Amino acid sequence: MNGLTMMILAVVVLGGAYLIYGRYLAKKWGINPDSKTPAYEMEDGVDYVPADTNVVFGHQFASIAGAGPINGPIQAAMFGWLPVMLWILLGGVFFGAVQDFASMYASVKNKGRSIGYIIELYIGKLGKRLFLLFTWLFSILVVAAFADIVAGTFNGFDANKATVTANGAVATTSLLFIAFAVGLGFYLKYTRFPKMLNTLFAIALLVLAVGLGLAFPIYVPQSAWLIFVFIYVIIACVTPVWALLQPRDYLNSYLLIAMIVGSVLGICVYNPSMNLPSFTAFKLTAANGSVSYLFPALFVTIACGAVSGFHSLVASGTASKQIKNEKNMLPVSFGAMLLESLLAITALIAAGFVATQEGLPAGTPPQLFAQAISIFLTSLGLPESVCYTLITLAISAFALTSLDSVARVGRIAFQEFFTDDSIAPENQSPLNKVLTNKYFATILTLVLCYALSRAGYASIWPLFGSANQLLSALALIACAVFLKKTKRQGAMLWGPMVIMLGVTFTALALKITELVTALSGQFVFGNALQLVFAVLLLILGVIVAFEGIKKLIGKDVTSENTETADTKKSAGEVVA
Repeated sequence: MNGLTMMILAVVVLGGAYLIYGRYLAKKWGINPDSKTPAYEMEDGVDYVPADTNVVFGHQFASIAGAGPINGPIQAAMFGWLPVMLWILLGGVFFGAVQDFASMYASVKNKGRSIGYIIELYIGKLGKRLFLLFTWLFSILVVAAFADIVAGTFNGFDANKATVTANGAVATTSLLFIAFAVGLGFYLKYTRFPKMLNTLFAIALLVLAVGLGLAFPIYVPQSAWLIFVFIYVIIACVTPVWALLQPRDYLNSYLLIAMIVGSVLGICVYNPSMNLPSFTAFKLTAANGSVSYLFPALFVTIACGAVSGFHSLVASGTASKQIKNEKNMLPVSFGAMLLESLLAITALIAAGFVATQEGLPAGTPPQLFAQAISIFLTSLGLPESVCYTLITLAISAFALTSLDSVARVGRIAFQEFFTDDSIAPENQSPLNKVLTNKYFATILTLVLCYALSRAGYASIWPLFGSANQLLSALALIACAVFLKKTKRQGAMLWGPMVIMLGVTFTALALKITELVTALSGQFVFGNALQLVFAVLLLILGVIVAFEGIKKLIGKDVTSENTETADTKKSAGEVVA
C-alpha cells in the first residue's frame, strides 16, 4: 500500500464515521439546541465563558493533539503499518471519538463539571476522590514531560553550542503567539464583528507571527526556556480563558489545521511509498533485551490518535465550560478526535516513507515527521527548509497548548479534591479555603511539575501510556454509569471500556513484573520509583473500576443528578 491509498482510505472511514456514527450517538443521547448550557448558566468570566464553535473546536483540538498522535504511531511502527492503521481507524472511531463525545456530553448535562464530579454523583465520593487524585498526579507527570519538550523545541543551541535557526524561529513565533493572543482575546470579547472578519483577523496575526519569527529568531538555552515555560503556565492557569487560552488556541488551531491540510495535499501529490512491512511480529526484542508484545504494547503506545484518557479531562474540564449550544458538542468533541486520527495516519505515512530496510532512521518522532512532511510539501513548490521550520513550529504549538490545558485541569482537580459541596464556601475551614484557592493550587501543582522535570521524570515516562489508557477506561465507566442512570443508551461504551481495562491491567502487570525482576538483581532508584507508580496506578484503577462496574451492572436506581427538567426532557431529541 502506498501513502495516497492509505490517506484516501482514512478520509473515507473517518468522514463517514462523523456523518453516520456521530449523528447516531447524538440522536440516541439527545441534544437540545434550546437548552441553556453551563457556559451561560455558570458564567464567571474565568472558566465558564461562552465561545463560538470554531474557537472551542480550536481549543479542544489543539489541547488533545499535543505531540501524541505523532509520537505514538511512529514508535508503534515497529509492529508494521497494518496493525497501526487498523488501531488508529477503529480505535479513533469506536473508542476515542465515543469517549470524547460522552465525556463532554456528561459534563455539559451536569453544569460543566469534570469527570471526577460525574463519578461522585453517579458512583460515589470514594470513586471521585481516587479519580481526582489520579488526575492530579497524572497532570503533574504530563506537565513535567511537555514542559521539557517545549523548552527543547525553543532551545537555540545544539550539543556543539551552534545556533539552531529553526528552533530560534519557533521560539520567536511562539512568543508572538502569546502576545497576539492577548490582544485577540480582548478583540473577540469586546467587539461584535462577523465571524468571517474575526477569522481573517486571526489568520493575519498568525501569518505575521510566522513571518517575524522566521526573520528574527531568538537564541536562548533550554534551561532558561524551561523557567519561562513554567512562568507562562502559572499565568495561563489563573488568567480568564477568554484573555489567553481561548484566543491562543484559536490562533494555533489554524496553524495546526494548515499543517494537516498541507500534509494531506503533499501526500496526495507526492504519493510516498511505504517502506515499512505490513506486519513484523507479535513479539519483538530490542537491542537491550527488553521485550514488547503486540498486545498490549500497540494499544498503549498509540494513545492520542486512537483513544486517550487525557481527552476526557479536556472535554469535561475546560471545553465543556465554553460550549454555547448543545449541538456544538458533536463537532467539538467527536469531530476533533477524528481529525486527530487523521493526523496519526499522516504520521504513520511519514514513518513509512523515511523507513529503510534497517528500520526507522535516527532521530525523535517529531524530527522524522518534520523531515518527511517537508519533503512532501516540496511537491507543492514550497522550499524544504522553510517547511521544516513551520512543521517544527506546529508541533511545538501542539505541545504548548496541551501544556497549559493539562495544567489548568490539574489545578481544577486539586481544588475539587478538597471541595465539599455540602459546606458553603464562607463556612469552610481556613485550611480548606487555602487548599481550594486557585492560586495556591496552581503554584503547588507547578512547583512539583518543575521539580519533576528537573530531577528524574524520565524514569517514569514508560508509565505514561498505561496511565493515560487507564484514565480512558475510568472515563468510559463513568460515562456509561451516567448514561444508565439518566435512562440513555450507553451500550456502545461497554466494549471499549472492557477492552481498555484489559489493555491497561495487562500492561501494568507486565511492567510490575519487569521492574520487580530488575530490582531483584540491582536496586536502582528510577526503577523503584516506577514500581511505586505502577502499583499505585493498578490499585487505583482496580478500586475505581470495581466501584463503577458495580453501579453499572447493579439494579437501576434513580440517581439524584443535577440535570434540569428541560435537560431531562431533551434526552430523546434529535440533533437539528
